[in-house]
Amino acid sequence: MKKTIKYPWKQLKKGQGFFVPALDTEKAKEEGLKAALTARVKGKAYVGIRDKKLGVTFVRLTDETL
Repeated sequence: MKKTIKYPWKQLKKGQGFFVPALDTEKAKEEGLKAALTARVKGKAYVGIRDKKLGVTFVRLTDETL
């Protein structure tokens, strides 16, 4: 059974982000950034640990960070 993750790119304002817990961080990064392209948003992904959980933090880029 595959879990479907809904990436909230369109709801984010520039500079905001969200965290997706994942054991396979490379796959999560790839899927999340593909979702950003589909939503016509520029984003960046950072692998890390948050609240003792491994995962990926996605951030919607601002005009200054482009």
